[in-house]
Amino acid sequence: MIVELGHFALALALLVALAQGTLPLWGAGRGDRRLMGLAAPAAVAQGALVLAAFAALTYAFVVSDFSVALVANNSHSAKPMLYKVTGVWGNHEGSMLLWVLILAVFGAAVALFGGNLPPRLKARVLAIQGLVGVGFLLFLLATSNPFLRLDPAPADGRDLNPLLQDPGLAFHPPMLYLGYVGSSVAFSFAVAALIEGRVDAAWARWVRPWTLAAWCTLTMGIALGSWWAYYELGWGGWWFWDPVENASFMPWLVITALLHSAIVVEKRDALKGWTILLAIIAFSLSLLGTFLVRSGVLTSVHAFAVDPERGVFILALLIVVIGGSLLLYAVRAPALAPGGLFAPVSREGALVLNNLLLSTAAATVLVGTLYPLVLEAVNGAKVSVGAPYFEATFVPLMVPLVVAMAVGPLLAWKRADLSGAMGRLWIAAAAGILAALVAAWLSGGRPVLALLGIALAAWLVIGAAVDVAERVRLFRIPAGASLSRARHLPRSAWGAAIAHAGTGILVAGAVAASAWKAELVEVVPVGGEVRLGGYTYRLERVDSVPGPNWRAEQATVTIRSGERTVATVHPEKRFYPVQAMPTTEAAIHTLWVLDLYVVLGDPDGKGAWTMRIYHEPLVPWLWIGAAIMAAGGLLSLSDRRLRVGAPARRRLPAGAARA
Repeated sequence: MIVELGHFALALALLVALAQGTLPLWGAGRGDRRLMGLAAPAAVAQGALVLAAFAALTYAFVVSDFSVALVANNSHSAKPMLYKVTGVWGNHEGSMLLWVLILAVFGAAVALFGGNLPPRLKARVLAIQGLVGVGFLLFLLATSNPFLRLDPAPADGRDLNPLLQDPGLAFHPPMLYLGYVGSSVAFSFAVAALIEGRVDAAWARWVRPWTLAAWCTLTMGIALGSWWAYYELGWGGWWFWDPVENASFMPWLVITALLHSAIVVEKRDALKGWTILLAIIAFSLSLLGTFLVRSGVLTSVHAFAVDPERGVFILALLIVVIGGSLLLYAVRAPALAPGGLFAPVSREGALVLNNLLLSTAAATVLVGTLYPLVLEAVNGAKVSVGAPYFEATFVPLMVPLVVAMAVGPLLAWKRADLSGAMGRLWIAAAAGILAALVAAWLSGGRPVLALLGIALAAWLVIGAAVDVAERVRLFRIPAGASLSRARHLPRSAWGAAIAHAGTGILVAGAVAASAWKAELVEVVPVGGEVRLGGYTYRLERVDSVPGPNWRAEQATVTIRSGERTVATVHPEKRFYPVQAMPTTEAAIHTLWVLDLYVVLGDPDGKGAWTMRIYHEPLVPWLWIGAAIMAAGGLLSLSDRRLRVGAPARRRLPAGAARA
């Protein structure tokens, strides 16, 4: 009965979304306040209905109701409770329901917290959100119904893909979807602004918090996915330029550009048309990622569906949403009033450079991702575009971007003195040179490009500190006065500096892990030892270990440096009998500047085991840097000026009003 109620709630949500997407839009065109007023309650009602549907599906997974086809295909009675819950979105239908839930919740949030929005703009924004919801709810109910029953019900389920039974994958999809779907709010604001023909500083202030929230969650989602791939797949890598990885990375690049472009709209009333276009492209790339994962054009652990019917539906939705919004942009964008002028060397100029580099980087990733698919569709040829292409095209674009990230915040608006800004960054330049020299000493001076990367990372981290020091006038006024200025510095300024510093830390981790990684593969008997990079690894024993829905061969490996025992780790090879699938559970001991990474391979039948050992320098800094970036974004989001968008009107006392 609960499952049927969930199905009914989903169907009712479609009707509410249809009303939300049409009546307020018509009312805004006619100036009818009653119709415009329907938008907010409809958005809240849609959110509540989709939440009820999601709760019903979650209930079916928790109680192992195998009469529901989705539960039977993706769960098992012996599975731990955490993975019963996360199994709700560990499949195509459930993940699409999660997508629709987040879309509806964002719409409800705009309705509840958008009290300062002009009525017409609010009605149009919520109507666009409603129309997007109509498309995805139709997709769910027509091609991907999560509530279908089985008769007779099986005695037990087929279990969830073992690779997805992991804490990292439990939280990675929700974070990723919050970022994907969060870009829909900026999209709705952009389309509403095109309909109204008005983009101004107030519009930018309303858009920025939603964009910032999407950026923070997408950053954390990508980082969690990279972390999962690093420790779960047993390959010692953290990024593969997989098409599905790229599908989340492209919107992140464009949302990052949108964040900075919106600042120019707010501060200088410039780049209006470009900012609108970025908002459209960001959500379009999110939809493209949905198509790639769910159309069957890709085979990947990330891919959910291979049904061509679903792919055609999503493709049609892509054409309607992207084609319609770009057509509207082509018609209405030229009518937007041009903004203020500025010199090339200025804060605005630095932000334009930021946008150009990020957009070009997104374009190179898009070409590398789609080219093999297009070529195969045209003539059946199969080609692979891998790391060499992306490293040759993407990385060179990041070098000037990192340089500009430290310089830009020190430039004045409208017209600036570049030499003066560079002069204030002398300590960042010195830190970069020192970091490169230390890296050269530790690595033997090779490779040279890696040393440049370490120098750029230090430049960016210290450059962010210089930005804060300049704002509080450190060492130029009394210490108490600087402390007072620091306390009153806007949280958005602190957040930007922290996010830039986190980017520098991430860059250092990426460079070191790519350039100085060491690897050893060797067959080791029980009691045998191998050495790598000054550490000795001794295979003590291999035991059989039972799990809740798996069994494993677990090794005990002692790691020593000289005579000192550094750690004892336990890599595993697990086998899931229901899915008849093995997995690798790497054992990682982190020293924070180095990961000692041990993987247990196959036995040789003579009492020895294959062991893969990796030394991963600075790789923990990747996720530390990403976490710092997201923390900086959240700190900025806590700034009241971003949370409220525009000041609320205060009611005057009656006497003051008469006066």
